[in-house]
Amino acid sequence: MANIGFIGLGNMGLPMALNLLKAGHTVQGFDLVADAVAKLAASGGSNAGSAAGAVDGAEVVVTMLPAGRHVRQVYEDAVIGRARKGALLIDSSTIDVDTARAVAADAEAAGLDMLDAPVSGGTAGAAAGTLTFMVGGSDAAFARAAPVLQAMGKTLVHAGPSGSGQAAKVCNNMMLAISMIGVSEAFVMAEKLGLDTRKLFDISSTATGQSWAMTSYCPVPGLVPAAPSNRDFKPGFTAAMMLKDLDLAQDAAESSKATTPLGAHAARLFRDYVESGSGDLDFSGIINMIRGS
Repeated sequence: MANIGFIGLGNMGLPMALNLLKAGHTVQGFDLVADAVAKLAASGGSNAGSAAGAVDGAEVVVTMLPAGRHVRQVYEDAVIGRARKGALLIDSSTIDVDTARAVAADAEAAGLDMLDAPVSGGTAGAAAGTLTFMVGGSDAAFARAAPVLQAMGKTLVHAGPSGSGQAAKVCNNMMLAISMIGVSEAFVMAEKLGLDTRKLFDISSTATGQSWAMTSYCPVPGLVPAAPSNRDFKPGFTAAMMLKDLDLAQDAAESSKATTPLGAHAARLFRDYVESGSGDLDFSGIINMIRGS
């Protein structure tokens, strides 16, 4: 079992840290929100008092932060230069590829192994320990990280060298956003054509229109029991977070000179949805904007 420092105990980070505790690891955590740290301490973790305190003595440091600028600042101020010799650094934030590679290079220059390991699965997956980790970094670092990541997730994929995890995440979520818009448009059109949505679901879920967005996360209530549409779109993954990932995907497309017309349009639609005041709802709630409600 490892002594783990965990920085960033938000909606995703806290349940991930709690699963590390359940697996028998020691966790010293920090977050700017005191209540989050208190919940970790109440479950057997410890309050590190600061980001630097979370790093002190840790064999593994895990970060789950909002954006690339936060990752860069925390690693510059509290992690690189303070981490113990031989410590393994794992950043599970979803950030831009360029920042992920730059921070990894700084860590390597300091003699530290670092992985970018963003996740898919939302808050439900974080709580259940069933996340998918998309990991960028060396083979040796991935092998070292596996026992830690397995305590928080079900599927671990080594995507390639540094930055590859972030690249996989933005590509995946761009596909998901496009799929959800397509599913939403089709079901709204079915309603207007007088086609029963259950009939469309039964047909398309076994035909060529099948997708995860429909069969696991259908935006029409009553068709998929676990879907947020059954809970007035209480989020598993907010529209604001999806917009963030789409913006990252567009940044990556620009820097790599990739052509992503549907990704760009999805970003515009989700920006409209978020700016309408729906950013805190699940991203599948975009069906309401498409429906006009």
